[in-house]
Amino acid sequence: MQEELRKQFSHAKAGERIEYTGSMLVMRDIAQKKLVEIDKNGMALPLNLNGEIIFYAGPTFSNGKMIIGPTTSKRMDRFLEFVISKGVVATVGKGRRTREAEMLCVKYKTPYFVTPSGCAAYLGNCVTKWEIVAFKELGPEAIYRIEVANFPLLVAVDAFGKSVFG
Repeated sequence: MQEELRKQFSHAKAGERIEYTGSMLVMRDIAQKKLVEIDKNGMALPLNLNGEIIFYAGPTFSNGKMIIGPTTSKRMDRFLEFVISKGVVATVGKGRRTREAEMLCVKYKTPYFVTPSGCAAYLGNCVTKWEIVAFKELGPEAIYRIEVANFPLLVAVDAFGKSVFG
C-alpha cells in the first residue's frame, strides 16, 4: 500500500484534484520539533513515518466529532527534510511553502497538497476514525492518526517542481 501511494502521488500534477481515502498523521510544529529532538538524541521515534501522509492541522472536538482544518504549512518547512527522510510520502496543509521546501518536494519526489481552509466542519465530516499515536500530553498538538474518506486535496507542488502558486 505504501509503495502504491508513493507511486500514485509521484505522478500527480500541480492543479490536480484528488479525493483521498486512507490514513494521515495530524501534526504541527511542536510535535515535529519533539521528533527531531528524539532522533538527535539517538532514541527511537514513537512512530514509524515511512509511507505516511502528514496533515498540518490542530483538531478540536465537538459533540464527539473531530473538527479539523489545515494550518499554515510554511511554519513546518524547517522540519520537512527530516520527515521526508523518514519516509513521509506527502504533506497536506494550507498556503505557499518556501522555495527550499518546494525544492525538497522535487528532490524527494514528495508532493505537497492543500486542502480547503475555513471549512473545518466539512473536513471533519470526512474523518471516520481518529486516535492519538504520540505525545498525548500536547493535547491538540499531539500526533493523531486519522482515517478519512473522500478527503479533498489539491496538488499544490508536484514532484516535478510545478506549483499552483506560480
